[in-house]
Amino acid sequence: MSLGNVGINADYSWDAGERARLLQSPSVATPELRRSAGGTSPAGAVFIVVNAALGAGLLNFPAAFSAAGGITASISLQLVLLLFIISGLVILAHCADACSERTYQEVVRGVCGRTAGVFCEVLIAVYTFGTCIAFFIIIGDQLDKLLGAMMHTKAESPLPWYADRKFTISVTGILLILPLSLPREISVQKYASFLSVLGTCYVTVIVIVRCIWPDTTIPSHDIPSSPSSWLAVFNAVPTICFGYQCHVSSVPVYGSMQQQDIKRWGCIVTVAMFIALCVYTGTGVCGFLLFGSDVNQDVLLSFPSDDIAVAVARAFIILCVLTSYPILHYCGRAVLEGLWLRFTSQEPGEEPSKERRRRVLQTVIWFLLTLLLALFIPDIGRVISLIGGLAACFIFIFPGLCLIHLKLSEIHEHKSKSWWALLSYGVSMVTIGTFIFGQTTTKAIFVDLLG
Repeated sequence: MSLGNVGINADYSWDAGERARLLQSPSVATPELRRSAGGTSPAGAVFIVVNAALGAGLLNFPAAFSAAGGITASISLQLVLLLFIISGLVILAHCADACSERTYQEVVRGVCGRTAGVFCEVLIAVYTFGTCIAFFIIIGDQLDKLLGAMMHTKAESPLPWYADRKFTISVTGILLILPLSLPREISVQKYASFLSVLGTCYVTVIVIVRCIWPDTTIPSHDIPSSPSSWLAVFNAVPTICFGYQCHVSSVPVYGSMQQQDIKRWGCIVTVAMFIALCVYTGTGVCGFLLFGSDVNQDVLLSFPSDDIAVAVARAFIILCVLTSYPILHYCGRAVLEGLWLRFTSQEPGEEPSKERRRRVLQTVIWFLLTLLLALFIPDIGRVISLIGGLAACFIFIFPGLCLIHLKLSEIHEHKSKSWWALLSYGVSMVTIGTFIFGQTTTKAIFVDLLG
C-alpha cells in the first residue's frame, strides 16, 4: 500500500502551488485550522453525516415508493443501494488517507488525476445548482399552501396577485436568500444543521402520525402492491440517490475527526445511514399508505391546507430551505472560484475589491438563473429526476474510479485475490453508476421534452 501511495502523490506533486492557492479559498480548511479547532467526535460525525444525508429529498420519497410499485420493491431497492452507498463512503475515506486530501474533489483529483478532478468539480457545481432550483420550488409549493390556508381560499379559487406563486418565490428570494448568499463567509451554517434535522424529523413524525390516525377528510386511494414491471423499480433510484448523497460533505468530516480510522469510520457511516434509512422509509411508507398512487411529488402538498400540524411542517421546511440555499450556493461558488483560480493562474493576495466584485457577480448570476428556472419548472420531481442521476456519479462512479486507480497504483509482482476482488468491485461500482446516470438522466430529459 505504501508504494501505491507514493505513486499517487508523485503524480500529484507538480500541482503543489496550484493546491496552495486553492487552499486559501474559504471552502477549504487547512490542517492547522482543523487541529486548532479540535477534532470531531464519533457522535458528532454521525450527526453531521445524518444532516448531510437528510434534506429536501424526504418530501419526494412517498412519490418514489408509488412510482416503484409499492413498499416491498422500494425498501429492497434501498437496502441494495445502501450497500454501495456505505462502501463508497469507506472507499473515499481510504483514498483520502492515500493522497492526504480532505475534500471530495481534491481526493478525486489526487487519486484519479487532473482531468477527473476538473470533471468532478464541474459536476459538483451543476449538482448544487440543481439543488438550489429544487429549493426554490419547495418554497413556492409550501407558500402556496400556507397562504391559501391563511386566506381561507378553496383549492379551485384563484389567489390574488400578491399570493401568486411566481411573485412569492421572487420576493422571498430577493429579500431573504440573496442577502444571505452574498457574504464571503456564511455564519448561518451553524443554525442550518440543527434546523434541517429538526425540520425533516418533524415532517417524518407528522406523516407517520397522520398515517396511524388519518384525517377523515382524506379520501381512500389505490395502493399498488407490486411494480407494473421490473423496470418500474428503477423509478425510485433518482430519489434514493438524491436522498442519501452525502459523500461530497462526508470527506471533510472524516478529515476533521479526532481519530481517523477506517474501521471506526465504517461504523460511523453505517449508523448514520441506518438513521437516514429509518427517516426516509418511515416517511415513504406512511406517505404512500396514506395517499397511494395519488401522492404528490411533494408529500406535504397532498395534505389539506387547513391542517395546522402540517402547516407547521411547511413553515419548518421553508425555514430549512432559506438557510440551506446559501450553503449549497456557497459550495458551488467555491468550486467555481477554484476553477477560476486554476485556469486563470491567479496569484495569492488578490485585491479585496476585485474578489468582492467577482463574488457578487457570481452570486447574482447564480441566483437569477436558479430563480428563473424554478419559476417555470412544474414540480420538484422533475428536478430530482435529473440531479438524482448526478448524485449517482458521487455515490458510485467517482468512488469506483478512485478504488480502481488506487489498486492499479500498487506495485506487486503477484496480485492477491483480495486485490482482484477490490478491483472488480471498483469496476462494478463504475458500471452500475454509469447505468443509473444514463438511465435516469435520459428518462428525465425524455419526460421533460414530452411534457
